[in-house]
Amino acid sequence: MAQTLPQQAPEPPAATFEGPLDGRDGRELLLRNFRPTSKLVVPENHPSAAAMPVVDVHTHFHYRLRDSEQALDDFVDLMDRNHIAVCVSLDGKLGDQLDRHIKYLWTKYRDRFLIFANIDWQGSAPGDQPELWPCHRPGFAEQTAMELEQAARRGVSGVKLFKQFGLRYKNPDGSLIKIDDSRWDPIWAKCGELGLPIIIHTADPAAFFDPIDEKNERWEELSRHPDWSFFGDQFPSRDELLEARNRVIARHPKTNFIGAHIANNPEDLKVVSQWLDQYPNLWIEPASRIAELGRQPFTARDFLIRYQDRLLFGTDGPWPETRLQLYWRFFETRDESFPYSEKVPPPQGLWQIYGVDLPEEVLRKLYFENATRLIPGVKARLESWAMR
Repeated sequence: MAQTLPQQAPEPPAATFEGPLDGRDGRELLLRNFRPTSKLVVPENHPSAAAMPVVDVHTHFHYRLRDSEQALDDFVDLMDRNHIAVCVSLDGKLGDQLDRHIKYLWTKYRDRFLIFANIDWQGSAPGDQPELWPCHRPGFAEQTAMELEQAARRGVSGVKLFKQFGLRYKNPDGSLIKIDDSRWDPIWAKCGELGLPIIIHTADPAAFFDPIDEKNERWEELSRHPDWSFFGDQFPSRDELLEARNRVIARHPKTNFIGAHIANNPEDLKVVSQWLDQYPNLWIEPASRIAELGRQPFTARDFLIRYQDRLLFGTDGPWPETRLQLYWRFFETRDESFPYSEKVPPPQGLWQIYGVDLPEEVLRKLYFENATRLIPGVKARLESWAMR
């Protein structure tokens, strides 16, 4: 006798919601309205200043303060309150902008700031006409190397490469400029000759290279900034970009490279460890990445202690004082489940972080000793700060 199978229940109709999606009174909740309040009761510490002098090697005083004299004065006061002895501004694009930036920072505060130069790939040419960009003219790398030599004589302490290098800048045929293009080797070699470290931002968070869908852990952030997504065939893969950067580091062992944002791979500290073991001229700094480090506190603490001689301190600021003090809390305390940003919602993932409570000798290297060894001009400024 044939068995009669039960009929499958029809799919329920799509739910319809009325009223504001605020989660109240049983209503549905939009993710952008999610504001959970933790009920944890745990010890809290709120350092009002760093435990010792700090050298912040990753700041943007032109792009964030827009050359405001009052904003600069106010931030120097904040630096004093927080024991930030020196900031390294990464906004000195070669040419007129470098001249203006030197005037802006060094007229009143030369002892508190260092400047890294930027390479001017595009010049004054339109962004959509890369065939007119100076970087594609014969002799560009050699000319840039000469400009860096002149900048070093003026007191510039290093070079900054932005993430557009590899992701946005184009060749005349429309293809993306490759990070490891041999045309740029004279520039990297000159930096090594001059003792100028190169801080390089390559690629971006891993989630930015994934589809913007329900599985993306940074969906909320990318929904606000869809242009931050690098998913798709029009972009190189994240691995391609990082491997190209590493080939440059390997090709120039006499040049020191600072991998910005924990070499832009804080989601996988095992791989960053492999890079640090393989490339003795690679250094790292944590600007805008305590959100990633702080959600893996045991792994991060072990990593930071193991590579304590290759660590520098950075924030990506200047930031409000509240955010800076979260850096002190992260590095100096054992606090649990606290925010990494003053913003609501937090800007880089909907999670809390945990402190790593670094030993004093590691903090000293992170906060200032390693920068003194690596970056020209830091030592003299620290000595001046200590004598105030």
